[in-house]
Amino acid sequence: MHSAGRSWLLLTGFIVFYIIYLLFGALVFSSIERPMEEKLLHDIETLKQEFLNQSCVNAASLDQFLVKVLKANKYGVSVLRNSSSPSNWDLTSSMFFANTLVTTVGYGNTTPLSDAGKAFSILYALIGVPFTMLVLTVCIQKLMYPLVIAPVSLLHRSGMEPRSATIVHFVLLLVLMLACFFVAPAAVFSAVEMSWSFLDGVYFCFISLCTIGLGDFVPGMQSGQKYRPLYQVSVMVYLFVGLMMMYLLLRTFHKMADLHGLTTILQLPRCEEADLDKDREPIIDNRKDQTPPYLEEKAASEHLDGGAYPTYNTINKG
Repeated sequence: MHSAGRSWLLLTGFIVFYIIYLLFGALVFSSIERPMEEKLLHDIETLKQEFLNQSCVNAASLDQFLVKVLKANKYGVSVLRNSSSPSNWDLTSSMFFANTLVTTVGYGNTTPLSDAGKAFSILYALIGVPFTMLVLTVCIQKLMYPLVIAPVSLLHRSGMEPRSATIVHFVLLLVLMLACFFVAPAAVFSAVEMSWSFLDGVYFCFISLCTIGLGDFVPGMQSGQKYRPLYQVSVMVYLFVGLMMMYLLLRTFHKMADLHGLTTILQLPRCEEADLDKDREPIIDNRKDQTPPYLEEKAASEHLDGGAYPTYNTINKG
């Protein structure tokens, strides 16, 4: 099989395994935490009825009631919930929690109730966070040529100077990012979430894609919301693709900084380490007709890492 085909097959396998990993986490979290949630809801309802049945409410009983209610609210269980309120630990909600866990967004509106859930969260994140970063990195490598290198090469061939071409490309990519992953989603969120304004939607997009995850705005938390599972899955897809584009934008800026000499001025590591290959060549090479093993490995991996395509440095030399 061709190396390019193998790389696409590998990427597909990564994505499929990532989805399976999220489903596995959702099943485990739901099976552990949903019974605990139902028990806590029952306890809160009992506490509420006992408080209402008191003929005379004193300060001590009121304080005790408020402490227990606030403690339950910290775990995402509200005394105001009714039978139509969505569960925090059904399958899609558990998958949404698992997604925010491995992407490090972590809104914090829902947290594990049991010790088993907390222990599993640690183990799940230890594997899930690095694997998510790996999947994002592989996806970015595949997007670098069609979204970064090819457009810059096209601008350069059209007559623009290399540095000007990189600036124009970065500005266009930034505008596209703002339109597709901030403005448009904010309009959708403000329309679906009745209590959100457009600014709230933009705020949520920024907080989420920067992995800050304050948790003051979380989609899909309204009671009686139509198509809630589909909506939560759509938000998960948005978060993954949005994070991928944010990392792509940062990598593009890094490459542009390389070309403009900003990394040299600030003494930052360069994005491309092409000079390392020259350092690895022997001073005296008696095997003139043989290719060094590391160059053979590099050639075999060119289709995966985009090294076979023009780069910012080669465009600059041209």
